[in-house]
Amino acid sequence: MTKITAAITAVGAYVPEYKLTNKELETLVDTNDEWITTRTGIKERRILKDDSKGTSYMAIKAAEDILRKRDLDPKEIDMIIVATATPDMSVAATAAFVASEIGAVNAFGYDLAAACSSFLYGMSTAAGYIESGRYKKVLVIGADKMSSIVDYTDRTTCIIFGDGAGAALFEPNEEGLGLQDEYLRSDGVGRNFLRIEAGGSLKPASHETVDNKQHFIKQDGKTVFKYAVSSMADACVNVMERNNLSHEDVDWLVSHQANKRIIDATANRMGLKDKNKILINIEKYGNTTSATIPLVLFDFEKQFKKGDTIVFASFGGGFTWGSIYLKWAYNS
Repeated sequence: MTKITAAITAVGAYVPEYKLTNKELETLVDTNDEWITTRTGIKERRILKDDSKGTSYMAIKAAEDILRKRDLDPKEIDMIIVATATPDMSVAATAAFVASEIGAVNAFGYDLAAACSSFLYGMSTAAGYIESGRYKKVLVIGADKMSSIVDYTDRTTCIIFGDGAGAALFEPNEEGLGLQDEYLRSDGVGRNFLRIEAGGSLKPASHETVDNKQHFIKQDGKTVFKYAVSSMADACVNVMERNNLSHEDVDWLVSHQANKRIIDATANRMGLKDKNKILINIEKYGNTTSATIPLVLFDFEKQFKKGDTIVFASFGGGFTWGSIYLKWAYNS
């Protein structure tokens, strides 16, 4: 019996029109373009300025992009996972709303929250459902409206994050392509280094929490950087060693776009000497959290060839991190 693997068969994306540049940030906080670019690689980020629109708006747009490209009837979709750190609201799953809005009436959906690793974890989840034979079309959407939780007087965070959404359609493959292996990890030691202090069950919203700006994201940048560099690199090397992959076997590194220095450090540990293999678009979007990986896939899709070996890497709050080894399934 032929083994079923889960392959990406289409990608889509949406980013807001408004560009928040480093120059504009200079007017908001004590920073400058050279400092931001040198330390992060970011030149601008997209911001969804309309207060009436949330994460679901961008997720819907990214999903509709795939439906158009594939001329796909949304009724054929079995499942939708929305990977996000900024759901529209608590309790009500953003994925359920997205499914209804795009006409995926036969799909069930739920949100997956693992900070910046959410899309990577979503890929693993989708693959499990596909490989089981139970479902044929699983849509994984990474979407975050980070501007909704960023304090634009805090220069340690406001320079980093942007808004956006990316999506990937997973379907069964019998050619040995698609997801090959994964190494996913988490460690609660990171709980206090990258967080929103209030708004959860531990510290519900109150006048005091609002006045103290405890509903905005905060991070200990040096600690997060240290863990991210070691954890992402270790995960990628682990996947490569388990599958006997040399640096020459890896066609592309698709990494979470948090910081260019972290991406470069991961690539160095993997032994990737060809810089063209390291896919980076952080300069255009900043850190869009759950959306970074699918946005890389979308931006570089035309360069991928059927059978290409791709190593994915991510690191997020919690801490969460991991790597996935995938073989690309189509020519654009």
